[in-house]
Amino acid sequence: MFLYSRRLASILICVLLGSALVPTVASAQSPTFSVEEARAIAKDAYTYGFSLVDHYRVQYTYFQDSSHPEFKAPWNSINNTARIYTPDDKAFPTPNADTPYSQLGADLRTEPLVLTLPAVEKGRYYSAQFVDAHTHNFAYAGSRTTGNNGGKFLLAGPHWKGKTPPGINAVFRSETDFAFVFYRTQLLGPADIENVKKVQAGYKVQTLSAFLGEPAPAAAPEVDFLKPLSAQQERTSLEFFNQLNFVLRFCPPHPSEQVLMGRFAKLGIGAGKQFDAQTLSPEIREAIAAGMADAWHEFDELSKRVVKGEVSTMSFLGSREFLKSNYLYRMRGTVSGLYGNDKEETIYPPFYLDSTGQKVDGANRYTLRFAPDQLPPVNAFWSLTMYDLSTRLLVANPLNRYLINSPMLPDLKRDADGGITLHVQHDSPGKDKETNWLPAPKGPFYVAGRLYWPKPAALNGTWTAPKLQRAE
Repeated sequence: MFLYSRRLASILICVLLGSALVPTVASAQSPTFSVEEARAIAKDAYTYGFSLVDHYRVQYTYFQDSSHPEFKAPWNSINNTARIYTPDDKAFPTPNADTPYSQLGADLRTEPLVLTLPAVEKGRYYSAQFVDAHTHNFAYAGSRTTGNNGGKFLLAGPHWKGKTPPGINAVFRSETDFAFVFYRTQLLGPADIENVKKVQAGYKVQTLSAFLGEPAPAAAPEVDFLKPLSAQQERTSLEFFNQLNFVLRFCPPHPSEQVLMGRFAKLGIGAGKQFDAQTLSPEIREAIAAGMADAWHEFDELSKRVVKGEVSTMSFLGSREFLKSNYLYRMRGTVSGLYGNDKEETIYPPFYLDSTGQKVDGANRYTLRFAPDQLPPVNAFWSLTMYDLSTRLLVANPLNRYLINSPMLPDLKRDADGGITLHVQHDSPGKDKETNWLPAPKGPFYVAGRLYWPKPAALNGTWTAPKLQRAE
């Protein structure tokens, strides 16, 4: 018996020692992966995770950090911004300036929410865009999809298993615990702002239990939110991966990503995992940083193809089903136009180059002419908005004019044949031409076209946008 016990003890000691000697991700002395593999995994994990981390940065700013100047409202409360965006709005890139925004940060862990859209007059575009933590657009309500008669819509998280109650027009499912609802209400001109406020006042949200007049269920646990990285820190800080791990806690794993997550786990990346760069060897840390840089290099190569017109901007925004597993495209959509719409809702023809293929710059003067029968084909409206190329933010100018859009058509001067020529430049083209002036910054810029509820001709390529012509 004594001999048996000694043998058993020896076996246990060997097992325990053996476990302690198995290399782990946190071991600086003996990692379970090569430097090359660490770099490759970091590149792919960064590309995959960028949209989640950057979206979290904005959502934290909007709905969690009440001390931040960009704070909108507490979770599950609607904020209405009854104005157009200006160069002072810097929370996310390429904000539009023709549909005042309303925002709802939805915490769906306890129970679903019931959202009410009011009826609005025919001819006014409005929409509610539903975005999950991956930045997938998973549903729409409003003019294009559900009409202008309004309705009540149930927004449910991934774990809800209840029945749809009476009085609900549609149920929208988020695959993540937190979701974002982005409302756009068309402004028909400066004098129309009071009408926009009336529409926004009709946007309502309530919990399902309040809608049913029932007691609320037990609340989900409080979340100890991480302070997000700045947009600049996201580009190089290894803390990025720890923030990704935090966000993934609220994102049930998708079946299509099981193998991917298994690969990421080698670096300590995954829901609930702890990524601690300080426990890794200097060589592995350098490899991970290089992988992040590789992701940006691949991003830059894609951007060159976009500028040349080889890849359409319509490719980068949409549902999980539309984007599939193209995480580089998803990253591009986040960087160039976070919270942009599906192509069926809005298409975004970009103006990066002039007619000779040169990048546009405010040091030069340009014209953009629409022939009489070649205005953008839309069911709602179109706009052309000026952005600084480096910041992707709106451009300050003496007219406080950030765009030219179709509601402005009655005020624009027509050419002799009925067409329209716009002047795109930094300095005024002259008082007689300022009605058609889209002010540019002094340096590099780009113009973002927006076609809301585009007609088939815009979607299938029958209509194409004109080119910026450099003026001598």
